[in-house]
Amino acid sequence: MSDDSVKDDALNTAGQETIPPAGFPREATGVMDPEGAPEEESFAVLLEKNGAATGRLAPGQKVTARVISISGDAVYIDLGGKSEGMITLSEFIDENGICRVREGDIVDAFFLSVQDGIRHLTTLSNGYSSLRLDAVRDAFSAGIAINGDVKREIKGGFEVSVGGVVCFCPWSHIDIRGGRVGADYIGKTFSFKVLDYKEGGRTVVISRRAALEEERRARIDILKETISVGLDITAKVRALQSFGAFVDLGGIDGLVPFSEISWGRIEKPEDVLSIGQEVKVRVLSLDWDRERLTVSIKALQPDPWRSVSEKYSVGEKVNGTIVRLAAFGAFVTLEPGIDGLMHISNLGAGRRIQHPKEVVAVGQQVEAYVLAVDPENRKLSLSMQPKREVKKIVLPSEGEIIDGVVERVTPFGVFVKIGDELTGLVPNSEMDTPSGSDHNRMFPAGLAMQVAVREVDTGRGKVLLSRKALKEMEEREDFKRYKASVKDEGKSSSALGSLGELLKAKNYGQ
Repeated sequence: MSDDSVKDDALNTAGQETIPPAGFPREATGVMDPEGAPEEESFAVLLEKNGAATGRLAPGQKVTARVISISGDAVYIDLGGKSEGMITLSEFIDENGICRVREGDIVDAFFLSVQDGIRHLTTLSNGYSSLRLDAVRDAFSAGIAINGDVKREIKGGFEVSVGGVVCFCPWSHIDIRGGRVGADYIGKTFSFKVLDYKEGGRTVVISRRAALEEERRARIDILKETISVGLDITAKVRALQSFGAFVDLGGIDGLVPFSEISWGRIEKPEDVLSIGQEVKVRVLSLDWDRERLTVSIKALQPDPWRSVSEKYSVGEKVNGTIVRLAAFGAFVTLEPGIDGLMHISNLGAGRRIQHPKEVVAVGQQVEAYVLAVDPENRKLSLSMQPKREVKKIVLPSEGEIIDGVVERVTPFGVFVKIGDELTGLVPNSEMDTPSGSDHNRMFPAGLAMQVAVREVDTGRGKVLLSRKALKEMEEREDFKRYKASVKDEGKSSSALGSLGELLKAKNYGQ
């Protein structure tokens, strides 16, 4: 009912001898004032003034007001100025029949409608459900919530009593995620929104889910003003999943990803968390559009990698547990949050293995030695054997001729062992053999071979050898010796004559 219609109703009663509702001035009736002339202002005029002072109330609007009187079955509250509203007294009567409100108390109420010039309101804060059928209708029109008692489970949903009014709540509307076990709701009182009101109240459909979602939206609006990235808050674990845990942040869920639960290695969230547990979390990211909040538990715990350099040094012996095997090595947990890798090359104790499972197993306690510590990249390298001192290998010089022994023959060349620590390669192109030669037959393992050093890679400690270069060097040496001999012969011919003359003279002498 609009304020204009209220004014019309009030004008129709002007001039009649009426007793005003409690809280309204007697002058509104037009009765002679004992100390003066009759008041000319009608009830409608006063109502109009009161309405102007308090402003128009919209259906469902919440107000906070003081109780000014309790009369009969009504509680009157002050709406400001000379305006007042009425709440049914039964809303304040508890199950023991005791009235929980007194004059002067402050109450929260929701505006329903104007009836017979009286503003009717309802309060839901006390948790009692004694609304009349017309109040249920008004709640539907105003879009406000009402309290109801879940009586029993029926086909398709639940029967709910709202102050004696029988209502129906579908299964899908008993909770935000739908009802699962009817016994969880029967006999309990909840807040509901009226979805449908038909046939004079014979069909009333209500929804707890709608009320919960409305409350949730209100809480989210508050959270948007209070939650920010980096904030540390207390939350309660609501659900556990394989990918992490959902925690209640006070009206909205936050996700703790599996990787953000603990620094230590865990198999599943249940290893360290339980439903209902209170935890401290730090907000990592906020996406209000999709209502996705990401939080972390381990962010509030010390990062063990910050002190790893102080705890572990190269060459130190440590104890740990094998926690995972991979084709390239085994992961060893030294302490919660600190895993080291033993590469497969450091597992075989000098022998070649195909997979770590040949020497270790998950759960096995092992002793290991620290090979390297890299805090920045969160890496720690381990070995089953202590780190051996690497002998410095003296590499030959390019052009040097050395003696070696054939170690093995491959399709691309021959490996020659040089001393005890070094092996060099003679590529097929440097073997100085005819094309198509069978090097396996010609150069069996253990055969002594003299070679020349073609190239030396000091960075990788690799040496390229050549038989062809050795032959070329020998030819150059032969040529040098020949030139030297020719030069010496030239000196002799200038003193004793030419070689031909000497031979001729010798022949003649014979």
